[in-house]
This record gives sequence, structure tokens and C-alpha cells, in this order.
Amino acid sequence: MSICYHWKWKLLKGMIRLQFPQVTPLSTAELAAWLADEDRPNPLLLDTRSPLEYAISHLKQAHWTVSTSQGIINLPPVSRVTPIVTYCSVGYRSARVAEQLQEMGYEQVFNLEGSLFAWFSEDRPVYQEGQPVSQIHPYNRFWAIWL
Repeated sequence: MSICYHWKWKLLKGMIRLQFPQVTPLSTAELAAWLADEDRPNPLLLDTRSPLEYAISHLKQAHWTVSTSQGIINLPPVSRVTPIVTYCSVGYRSARVAEQLQEMGYEQVFNLEGSLFAWFSEDRPVYQEGQPVSQIHPYNRFWAIWL
């Protein structure tokens, strides 16, 4: 990958952190280690993309949810202390959902930094109906450049 590509990611991640300073970022490496740790309970993974994006591929055991003006839709019933990791394509939509979850009283909320695009670009697995797949939804032409 080019140096320019890394700088674009650094800038994007920094912009998201500035807009959502109260949301704790979680790197893809940290999430991968967490999911691989058999002694640590897995977090609730929330995919905050559209249903179409989720249907093409998502993280294993992720639940689809979305934020609307009425609140968060399709949030599984969990304790306020359950660790939750939100993600979307690059991290903006999921940071907004993470912020809402914190406002709702959830205590351990993390936003996957770089989200699914970073995860996928690092050759980490994505799934469709429980089976590994080799594609993700690019959201639109502009955001496809991040893949």
C-alpha cells in the first residue's frame, strides 16, 4: 500500500475521532485479538450499515442494527455493561451509533476504527450467512476508493 493511502486513512480516522471524541476507538488488530482470546467473552458486534451492505458480508456473529430518528433499531437485548463494538464501512456511521448507545447508558462501547473496509483490507475474514466470502459492499463509488 502506498504512503498516500496510509495518510488518507490516518486523516479519516482523525476526523472521526474529532467529531466523536467521547467514543472509544478500537483498532482492527485489537478486535482480532479480542475475538481470538478464548478466555475473554466476545463483545456484541453491531453492523450499522444498510441491510443490503450487511447481506453481502459482515463480521462473523455480527448483528445488523441501524440508527434512525426514532432511535436504534434491531438492538439485541443486552446488559448495560456488555461490551459492544460498532462498525460500518469506514467508521463514521458506527461512531454515531456508538455515541447514541453511550447516551442510552451502555458503559463499554467501542467503535471499530477503519471499520469493515480496514478489516477487509487487512485480509481478515468476512461472512455471509455463516460462510466466509471475499467481497464487501463498497457503499458508493466515492467510498470504494478506500478498499
